[in-house]
Amino acid sequence: MKVGIVGASGYSGEVLVKLLLSHPRVTLAAVTSRQHAGKPLSAVIPALRGTAADTLKFSGSDPAELAARTDIDLWFLALPHGAAADFAKALLPTGRKVIDLSADFRVADLATYEKYYGQHHAPELLPQTRFVLPELTDPSWMQSIKLAAAPGCYPTSTLVPLAPLLEAGLVTREHIVVNSFSGVSGAGRKVEETYLYVERAESAKAYGLVKHRHLAEIEEQLSLAAGAKVVIQFNPHLAPMRRGIITTITVPAAPDATLDGVYAAWRAAYAGRPFVSILPSGETPDSAYVTGTNRVDISALHDARTGNFVLTSAVDNLVKGASGQAVQIMNLWCGFPETSGLV
Repeated sequence: MKVGIVGASGYSGEVLVKLLLSHPRVTLAAVTSRQHAGKPLSAVIPALRGTAADTLKFSGSDPAELAARTDIDLWFLALPHGAAADFAKALLPTGRKVIDLSADFRVADLATYEKYYGQHHAPELLPQTRFVLPELTDPSWMQSIKLAAAPGCYPTSTLVPLAPLLEAGLVTREHIVVNSFSGVSGAGRKVEETYLYVERAESAKAYGLVKHRHLAEIEEQLSLAAGAKVVIQFNPHLAPMRRGIITTITVPAAPDATLDGVYAAWRAAYAGRPFVSILPSGETPDSAYVTGTNRVDISALHDARTGNFVLTSAVDNLVKGASGQAVQIMNLWCGFPETSGLV
């Protein structure tokens, strides 16, 4: 099967290129970039010298021209929010599968999307799309949509440990506090003073407090899991590391809920899922051990003094938090083994 990537020059796009070039079931046949059109892939991503990236060149990013390509069976959109919708409008009518790594189709409620992101460029496409976190989304999505929206990195690190507990009624919907730390690559490939080495080395800071954009999809998905409105306190931080997400969630335990119940709910939710690793209580996840993998490591403690469960998780923001998860979605959607190209 031939696949293409729209916007392959960012950090997530680069990881996606590497995963697809080594995938046993697909051929990467198209990569686009307005900035690098005409250049070989390996000239822009030198780590790929000596591979098929030497002969595969970046093409331009005209939506109509890409839609006319009948040889591509599935397109990945690795673009900023807003830009992805314009390409989706051109590609979906062709019948090709589309997996979007941006935020354009992660939020089903239009009013919520516009509250966090501004005007939506293709609201008419929302009924044809679905937020897909493979371990949590009902498998019926594979037969009912034309576009799959891959979750963000912060939402993945939050939803995987927390959503099954809300669904099982083991935790309350109120007073949930989520503290997350992200590697600098989460901000994307851009030149800004905040992200210079001398600014970030040996330095950590909170940012985006009270209204971070990922709150939109986190709260929407948690509300679906709980069957009622969920509002959380989300506190993101920028950490002095290149990649990785570490998340700590403090959530009040429901009456009579136990730590054994938490682990039982996790085991039931993630039985047979190769990319969720449930660690023993007291062994907290470490970003160093998930870097370069499509895995989520999770663990839990019960604080008898406060009555809270303390949930922790770790993911690689560029793999399970972005490109690896997109490949996982493709594998499931196209009938490949879920782990193809990812282990």
